[in-house]
Formats: sequence, C-alpha cells, structure tokens
Amino acid sequence: MPIIKHNIFISAPIHVCFDLTRNVDVHTETTSKTKERAIDGVTVGLMENGDTVTWEATHFGVKQKLTAKIIEMEKPYKFTDIMLKGAFRSFTHTHEFIESGTGTIMKDTFSYKAPFGILGIIADRLFLEKYMRNFILNRAKELKRIAEKSNETTSILKNRTLGYEIQAFCFLCVLLIVEK
Repeated sequence: MPIIKHNIFISAPIHVCFDLTRNVDVHTETTSKTKERAIDGVTVGLMENGDTVTWEATHFGVKQKLTAKIIEMEKPYKFTDIMLKGAFRSFTHTHEFIESGTGTIMKDTFSYKAPFGILGIIADRLFLEKYMRNFILNRAKELKRIAEKSNETTSILKNRTLGYEIQAFCFLCVLLIVEK
C-alpha cells in the first residue's frame, strides 16, 4: 500500500489552514485542473466529523465519482477522511496542522490501495503513485496560496484599523489641546 507524505509551511494561523482544507468550495478551487465538484452530501461550506461528500472529477481523461467521509476530527489540529466508494480499492487521507512560529505546518498523509489487483499494482508503479503525489502537492500549494492571501488581507485590514484608531486618538488629543 503506497503512502504519500507531504509537509508544507503556510504563513497563516492554524485555524485558517484547518478551515480552508475542509471547505468544499475551496477544495473545488484547489482542484480546478481535474474539474472537481461536489455533487452529493455536503456540497458547500465546511465539512464536519461524520460528513460525506461525493466528488465528480476527470482523472486520466475519464469522468469519475468518489465518495469520502470524515471519520475523525480534532479541531484545529487534525482530520481524517476515507473513501467509501470510488476508483481506489481504499484510501485514507489524514490532514494534520502544527503551529510553527508565524504560521502552520500542514502535513498530508495519504495511503491507498489501487484497484484491479496485479494490474493496479503495475499501474501504481508506472504512473498512479506519481500522479497522486503531484495531485496532493499541487493542492497543498494552492491551499498555501489561498491561506497566505487571506492572511495578507486580514493583516492589511488589521493595520488599517490600527491606523484609524491612531488617527482618531491623535484627533482627540488635538481637540483636547485646542479646548484648553
């Protein structure tokens, strides 16, 4: 059973990374190359423990459906989803989030069994494992881009708010001085 592990540092708070990763709308955005879309179960917003989603996507030129279920969730540190129905014999995907300095380390651990017995094992060695590794890596990069953009916007808004607060304080000081 192949196990794909990938870690990426994201300059954003842990709760932002955790929520973006379990957001169906963001998942659709981060997998646009395969035209993934939710067609059943939770189809918008945040997924919770016990939720299922059925994805429709195009992989290797073939439109496919896959149903996954979140079986474990420890907010905002970890969640695990498994395949209930789909192209693989089985898969388990664990998403972990670790606070680190000014951001978050996002860890993906994806283990799966290819379908079709010996043919699946051969396909896995020839191209499937590389394809899945690239899929996970590209999705992580997209999540990083979205999270860091979101974090920049939040920082800019906080700085603007702080700027307005300082301006208001200075204005009040001027008024007090003028009144005296």
